[in-house]
Amino acid sequence: MTTGDAGPREERAARSEGWSQQVNALGGFIRAQRQMAKLSLREMASMTRVSNAYLSQVERGLHQPSLKVLHSIADALQLNAEQLLRQAGWGDAPAEAAPRASSAGTAAHGDPVSSVEEAVRAETRLTEEQKAAIIGVYRSFLDA
Repeated sequence: MTTGDAGPREERAARSEGWSQQVNALGGFIRAQRQMAKLSLREMASMTRVSNAYLSQVERGLHQPSLKVLHSIADALQLNAEQLLRQAGWGDAPAEAAPRASSAGTAAHGDPVSSVEEAVRAETRLTEEQKAAIIGVYRSFLDA
């Protein structure tokens, strides 16, 4: 094996890890939204016409749901489908890849940087997936 072989393999592993984190963050976001809506997994499964076993796997980051399932979940949770799609990485920018603050105190898209988001990002006791889920929930209230 040559050293050139390790580069593409490492790249694939890094992409796979990033994908896994994204799916975990999406699942955490969906779970948090479902719990805030005071819906059981079974109730949400009935509303989305998706099995509760599959929804559980989505919430645990074991499956990336299809576009159709994401729309059903958004409808059941009374969320903006576009925001849920951004959480899934299918919108303009995934939530965890959102621009960070510039030195001027605004995000790259011109909106003021939230001290709430800064505090969440600075919290060392949370995983990156948990941070992304919390920020996603926070933004969902602002977008509503």
